[in-house]
Amino acid sequence: MPSLPLDGKTAFVTGGARRIGRGIALALAAAGADVAITFLSSSSEATATVGTIESLGRHTCALPCDLRCEASVRAAVADASARLGRLDVLINNAAVFESAPLDSLTLAQWDRIFETNARGPFLMAREAIPYLRAAQGRIVNIGSLGGLRAWATHAHYSASKAALHSLTQSMAKAFAPAVSVNCVAPGWIELEDDSKDSAARFAAKAPMQRNGTLDDVVQAVLFFAASPAFITGQILAVDGGLSLL
Repeated sequence: MPSLPLDGKTAFVTGGARRIGRGIALALAAAGADVAITFLSSSSEATATVGTIESLGRHTCALPCDLRCEASVRAAVADASARLGRLDVLINNAAVFESAPLDSLTLAQWDRIFETNARGPFLMAREAIPYLRAAQGRIVNIGSLGGLRAWATHAHYSASKAALHSLTQSMAKAFAPAVSVNCVAPGWIELEDDSKDSAARFAAKAPMQRNGTLDDVVQAVLFFAASPAFITGQILAVDGGLSLL
């Protein structure tokens, strides 16, 4: 039998308890990796995700972590490395999404988005980089179509994801040649609890005439997690062509 692409590797997924983060965590485990996840308030979902990963025969753990808190991030990274023995792949997935009119956007709303969506990945990468360098590892940031095409009703979210895209390329330069850093930027990805009306509008606009699936995002993440180290600094739009419009 051919070996799994991530056999013997360890991955760390922020916000891995639910939605896209859960899908990424399960796919990494299915590809052979032991997987640590973080959660903030989704403890029951985290427990369920850990159970599913264990059923795949992988080592795993779920760690409480507040990405807004430097000490919490430092503790989570150290704990994940200690429990799983090494760190090969960091997936910066956890994020906050919000719609708000720009002319009435509060400073608290702006800071809340940025401290999770941009500062959080910076803190995670800074704490994880010694382990990743030792493993010649990978970082995959989860950006957004909103970081490629500004959304007037989501200005703070779009700006935070644009910052993450830029941070990806700064990391790629700063952490080379030991660690490759790339970004997956999804468009509208259909999940069970999404608005059907909004989903239909996005699908009608997309050149591919459909919205993305969880598997579309997962396959892009798996590509970067196991790709040649020479591929770095890339922002891959997984959006059915919406970023071309």
